[in-house]
Amino acid sequence: MPSRPVRTARAARTVTVAALLLAAAIACGDGRGDGRTAAVAPQNPAWDRVGTLSVRSPQGPRACTASVVQSPRRNLLVTAAHCVENHRIGLLDGLVFTPGYRNGYSPYGSWPVESITVDPRWSLDADPEYDVAFVTVGSVGGRQVEEAVGGNPLGTDQGFGLAVSVTGYPNEGDEPITCSGVTASQSPTQERFDCAGYTDGTSGSPWLTTSGRVIGVIGGYQEGGETPGTSYSITFDERVADLFQQASA
Repeated sequence: MPSRPVRTARAARTVTVAALLLAAAIACGDGRGDGRTAAVAPQNPAWDRVGTLSVRSPQGPRACTASVVQSPRRNLLVTAAHCVENHRIGLLDGLVFTPGYRNGYSPYGSWPVESITVDPRWSLDADPEYDVAFVTVGSVGGRQVEEAVGGNPLGTDQGFGLAVSVTGYPNEGDEPITCSGVTASQSPTQERFDCAGYTDGTSGSPWLTTSGRVIGVIGGYQEGGETPGTSYSITFDERVADLFQQASA
């Protein structure tokens, strides 16, 4: 399915969109997570590839987390589909991506969302098996986002039991959190990650292997989880590989 352009944000809808964004953001896990709890991520160029999705500006209503993936046009992000398309109003308007955001500081600026690619099965009935999205952002100062911060390669068909770090932005904080652990099978097409602290806003947080490949994002089953200690992702397989190719075309 081709990418669809994002409609220009309209002031009359900003409050409504913001409320829906916050409702869509994840609250995953129950705090058990084998005693592990996410901590503030130290400043690191690799973690600067992760950023906030918010409305209109970095200080606007926070939606979710996204991260830069390597792509031919160097302008592509990955996040959860429920972060960018709501079943009631369609594609969300006026989103910007702010990589490396910390304590009100935007070291690389904000990058406007231009188009969103989701699987039609997500658009039709919010099927949790397709809760992933690829997002293109416009250039800033003549540079693409991947030129500014780098990007993580996409990893598909990697299997379960992988060591990963998961980094994202809770809505209640102004710094990213991170935690490391091992993925496990929730079902043949969904996987889980146990660590406390992943509250509203961390939907779309990338699951990065030790080699730097992104193999999941918080989303999928229960839109990523119902309590803060267990997070979910769809398994990155041919579904995601095909969607990536569509978004990159």
